[in-house]
Amino acid sequence: MGDSLTYGWLVSKGYLDYLGEMLNEKYPDIKISIKNHGVPGDTAGDGLRRINRVTEEKPDLCFIQFALNDAFTGMTPEMFKSNIEKIIRKIQSATSAEILLLTSVPVSSSYENSIAESFYDRIAECGEEFNIPVAKVHEYWKKKIREGISHASLVQGDGVHPVEKGYKFMAEAILEIL
Repeated sequence: MGDSLTYGWLVSKGYLDYLGEMLNEKYPDIKISIKNHGVPGDTAGDGLRRINRVTEEKPDLCFIQFALNDAFTGMTPEMFKSNIEKIIRKIQSATSAEILLLTSVPVSSSYENSIAESFYDRIAECGEEFNIPVAKVHEYWKKKIREGISHASLVQGDGVHPVEKGYKFMAEAILEIL
């Protein structure tokens, strides 16, 4: 569950599509079904309000990917963390699902990126506190950027939402953790 990055904003293939392909290639004998509960514009608070839609499906694994909308709509990092903790507790109490926390992508403005990273730090804290793995997508992207891939080639014109190549990198970051 997550926001527009989970949804796959303005692309034909988002990270869940790529991840499904990667998992099916790696594990051809296992039937893998991925349900996309990404809603553009959602915050972790919105996710908390709709978590029952996810838990009713009794998933085996649940990804939680929020941060950027929270960071840029007036939510404090502490309020964000509280909502992520509540989502985790709800999933744990209503299902036997494993949980994987995801950070989002680095944004093009260094000032805005520093704000986003304060939210990513809260995701990492939740991972430590609940003993849940964290796919640090933003760190994977930064590694790719250090290797010579431009940030601009990974995002749409808004500097935030990935193009398909960026979504593929998100899936690769997740696959490393799985």
